[in-house]
Amino acid sequence: MTMREEKSPLSSSEEKALTLARRAQANAHAPYSGKRVGAAVITPSGAIFAGCNVENGSEALRVCAERNAIAAAVAAGEGQLATIIVVSPDDRFWPPCDSCRSVIFEFAPEAQAILFTWGGRSHRASFAQLPAKPFEADGTGMAP
Repeated sequence: MTMREEKSPLSSSEEKALTLARRAQANAHAPYSGKRVGAAVITPSGAIFAGCNVENGSEALRVCAERNAIAAAVAAGEGQLATIIVVSPDDRFWPPCDSCRSVIFEFAPEAQAILFTWGGRSHRASFAQLPAKPFEADGTGMAP
């Protein structure tokens, strides 16, 4: 499935979340893949929490940006999510992986996703509308 860029404007809270996701992305710990990812979640109350990917020598212990942003929201007492923003490290859209999807659906089965490429293109969809596999088997990722 090819995801297409969407030109819909961002709300002020989405703009702020994008800024925080990009700041978190800059702090990602990605010495193994070299791919820094940033994410931010917006709760129904309007609170925003950001996260970045944190890699480890053991692949099983790597944590995606989406799960780190959700963990920050939960640690602050927020139990629901309205929107999640993911900023990729390249020009592909990076939808959440299966592990992230499971965590997202725990807190926000109806949440909206806004995916951004490094260059600023965006794609907005519900999680049900996103492709099930974020990357092709050859590692090329989703088509831009």
